[in-house]
Amino acid sequence: MMYWDGHDIGGWGIAIMVISMTLFWGAVILGIVLLARGVGNKPQNRGEATTLGRAESTLAERFARGEIEEVEYRNRLATLRE
Repeated sequence: MMYWDGHDIGGWGIAIMVISMTLFWGAVILGIVLLARGVGNKPQNRGEATTLGRAESTLAERFARGEIEEVEYRNRLATLRE
């Protein structure tokens, strides 16, 4: 027959258990968040998309101000999108 009297883990054991469980669940949650943020996102394409968007908006602004003609605008826009 086993007796369990007097075999509790004590204060330091509880503290270590609480700290380790907090670190474990923090790592699990962090992993889920990082995985969710990374799914479907391609970092190399995000930079290209924003650069292309800026270039197209700059070109549209120049066309709106009358700095370039419609033919030149359409040619440059087609070149940017290729």
